[in-house]
Amino acid sequence: MYSMLNLVAGFLLLLLQLLQGGSALDNGLALKPPMGWMSWQRFRCITDCKTYPDECISEQLFRRHADLIVSEGYADVGYEYVIIDDCWLEKDRDNKTKKLVPDRKRFPNGLNVLADHIHERGLKFGLYQDFGTNTCAGYPGVINHMALDAATFANWDVDYVKLDGCYANISDMAAGYPEFGRLLNSTGRPMVYSCSWPAYQSEVGQMPEYESLKKHCNLWRNWDDIDDSLESVMQIIDYFGKNQDSIQPHAGPGHWNDPDMLLLGNYGLSYDQSKLQMAIWAVLAAPLIMSNDLAKVRPEIKDILQNRAVIAVNQDPLGIQGRRLLMKNNIEVWRRPITPTADAEYSYAVAFVSRRVDGAPYAISFTLKDLSLNNVYGYGVQDLFEPNSNLGVFRPESHFNTRVIPNGVNFYKFTALGI
Repeated sequence: MYSMLNLVAGFLLLLLQLLQGGSALDNGLALKPPMGWMSWQRFRCITDCKTYPDECISEQLFRRHADLIVSEGYADVGYEYVIIDDCWLEKDRDNKTKKLVPDRKRFPNGLNVLADHIHERGLKFGLYQDFGTNTCAGYPGVINHMALDAATFANWDVDYVKLDGCYANISDMAAGYPEFGRLLNSTGRPMVYSCSWPAYQSEVGQMPEYESLKKHCNLWRNWDDIDDSLESVMQIIDYFGKNQDSIQPHAGPGHWNDPDMLLLGNYGLSYDQSKLQMAIWAVLAAPLIMSNDLAKVRPEIKDILQNRAVIAVNQDPLGIQGRRLLMKNNIEVWRRPITPTADAEYSYAVAFVSRRVDGAPYAISFTLKDLSLNNVYGYGVQDLFEPNSNLGVFRPESHFNTRVIPNGVNFYKFTALGI
C-alpha cells in the first residue's frame, strides 16, 4: 500500500512538473515575429558620452529612438520594441540588495523613468542580460541571482528580455534557460523571452534542443552575430538554408528562429542589398529588429524598412517559416507559404536571390511547377517592392521570367486564385 501511495504521489508530481513545463511559454506573446529596434549592431558598447554624446549607451539614446520610432512612422507599420542591449549596467551589483544597477551616469533616472517614456509613446521596453557570470561586455550576469533579476525586470516594467550566453557553461543552458523563463513568467508581468542558447550550442557542434526551446522561449538566436556587411548577411542566409530541415519546422506563432538584427540604414549594405536582407528575413519569419541610427536612415532605406507589403509577408498569420527551394545558375529561390488561401491552396512569397557577380542583371525563367506552385486556377502576381504592380495571372505550366541584379533580390507575391 505504501509503495502504491508513493507511486501515485510520484505520478502526480511528475504530472504537475509536466504541466508547469508545458505552460512555461503560455504567455500569449510573440504570436507574430517581434518588430522593433535594438542598440547593439549600430552602437555596440560605446560608453564615452563626453566624446560621443549621440551614440553612447544612455538614457538619451533610447529616449531619442523611442521618439523617432513614432515620429518617423515606424510604429505605424508595426515596430514596437525599444531594446537596450549590453553595457547598460554598473560593473557591480548593489552591495546590500545584490540587485542589478543601471549605470548611474548614463541612466541617471533609473530604468523605470525610461520605461515610462517608452510606454507613453505606445511602445514596449526591452532589456538585455546574460545567463553567465558576466555579460559579453563584462557586466554582471544573472547566474546565482535569477529569481531576483526576473523580479527586478518586472519591477522595471520590462516587456522583452534578451538573454545572452557569454561566460556560461553550455552544459548548464538546457536547464538554466528554461528556469529563467519560468521565473520571468512567475512574476506575472508579460515579457517576451529571447534566448541565445542554441547559438552557443551550434558554435561547438551541438544540435540545439528545439523542442525545449519551443516550450520555454519566444524566440532564439540560432547562430553567430550579424556584422555590418553583405558577407555576414549571406553567411547567415547560408546557415539557414543548409540547416533548414532541422530549423524550419520549429518556427511558428509564439516561437521563432532569429537570424539576428536588420542592418538596413547602417554602413555595410547598398540599397539593393538592403532589399535582399529585408526580403529574406520576411521569408524566414524572422524578428524584424532594426539596429541603426534612425535619425540618419536615408529615405529610400526607410521605404524598405516600412514596406507594408513585405512586412505583411513577415507578419503573416500562418506563421510558417519559408525555405530555400532550389538554386539554378547561382540564383537561389526562397519560398514561403502565406495567406490568403484558396480552395486549400496557399499563396506564396517567392524571393529570387542572386549570388552572381556578373556586371549585368541575370535573366532566368521557371515554370510555376518548377517553383512547386501547383494551384490549377493559377496565381495573381505582384512585385512586393512595387506594391501596386500587377504582373498578371500565371498557372502551373506558365513560364515566369525575372531578371536579378548581382547580389540583389526580386521578391514577389503569388496569390492563389480560386474558382
